[in-house]
Amino acid sequence: MVSKARVITQKKTEDRKIEPAMLGLLLFIVLEIMFFAGLISAFMVFRLSPVEWPPAGQPRLPIEVTAINTVVLLLSGFTFYKAIKVLRESKKGLYLCLLTLTTFLGILFLVTQGYEWVRLVKFGLSVHSNIYGGFFYALVGLHGFHVFGGVLALFWVLVRSLMGAYSAKEHLGVDLCRTYWFFVVGLWPILFGLIYF
Repeated sequence: MVSKARVITQKKTEDRKIEPAMLGLLLFIVLEIMFFAGLISAFMVFRLSPVEWPPAGQPRLPIEVTAINTVVLLLSGFTFYKAIKVLRESKKGLYLCLLTLTTFLGILFLVTQGYEWVRLVKFGLSVHSNIYGGFFYALVGLHGFHVFGGVLALFWVLVRSLMGAYSAKEHLGVDLCRTYWFFVVGLWPILFGLIYF
């Protein structure tokens, strides 16, 4: 007969066990951090070199609009945090509202950023214009690609939530999406500060 203490110990161990999907996602995020760290390091070598940076004749980056857009993305992280909290409290209606708002804010960030990119290309800043344009679109564009992936994940989680797939006890898919979204949200202020200032 299994002792009560052993059953309790097994239960605590199972509660602390990390899901394989979460472990895989965390390893992916570590790789992405290393990838972005390499790009940022290369960018900093050029930025801190004695050569004029940004090169003369480049259009002014839209700092004000991008600062507001940064607030939009940070706000999406907050609304997702609150969505998870209310899901764990079984407040499904509020959870769905917050998740929908998070998805909308992510889309708004992408649309605003895309609009600014189009304007910058019209003003002469392109990937092929010089190393400055190459770094700008590599860093900002790759982050935008990650945000796009995050928005797709948010949309998928939202659809599954509407179908009743998640509850206060079963929410692994939401946790995975949240972890990735927090990575995307947390990375942007670093890129914004380095590139736009």
